[in-house]
Amino acid sequence: MRLRATAGAVLGLCLAGATFFSHAQSATRTAPAAGEAIRVLVLPAGETTLASPVPGKINTLHVGLGLPFRQGQVLVSLDCEEPQARLAMAKAEQAAATDQYEAKLRMQGLEQASDVEVALAASAVAKTKAQIDLYQFQVSQCSIRAPWNGQTAKLHVRSHMTVAAGQPLLDLVRSGLLLLKLNVPSRWVSSIKMDHDFEVTIDETGQTYPAKVRRINSRIDPVSQTIELEGTLLKSHAELRPGMSGVANFAGMR
Repeated sequence: MRLRATAGAVLGLCLAGATFFSHAQSATRTAPAAGEAIRVLVLPAGETTLASPVPGKINTLHVGLGLPFRQGQVLVSLDCEEPQARLAMAKAEQAAATDQYEAKLRMQGLEQASDVEVALAASAVAKTKAQIDLYQFQVSQCSIRAPWNGQTAKLHVRSHMTVAAGQPLLDLVRSGLLLLKLNVPSRWVSSIKMDHDFEVTIDETGQTYPAKVRRINSRIDPVSQTIELEGTLLKSHAELRPGMSGVANFAGMR
């Protein structure tokens, strides 16, 4: 009887210990401990990679690494001799087709051309116009322009290189207020709202900057039990760059 009682007591202690350990693990996964740093990553206001819309040879790169540019500025010029020659040929064919159509109209007035002949001549004019539109579009693709104000972040090519359609040319970052990406404990979800104010201290500068919550993810990460936020700085700071990181401070949040 004593042996059974002792075994029962040991089993009870083991079960209690396992339960305690399980609760401790659950509490660790629930959220960062009080006072734990909320890491922040600095992101640009926008970014993109420009690719070549057509195959060809690069004549000129009009930008350099890190240099600013304005919206609509030509960043890359491709060799455009072939589409320009095709465009000239299409314009010549349109002129000939137009003359033929006008002649058919005059002959129709003299009852020397049928309605079908006039319709075919008109169709030839429309076809050459469509060809001109196509070649004009191809010529426009030879000048790759900036979608917005910004700076170059990476050059994938150099002048006089031959590129394929779809090949990356430049990585661009957009000018504007920098964004902040961070994950906070999910238990804060009922307290943090849009436009919630907080501060961020950037490691590279050692300075603290005011920021505001801009977006809140609609889903909580069940593994880390955190929710992703996107913030924005309240004004521009020349010393800050995308890729920097730091720590966020939400006053009163635990």
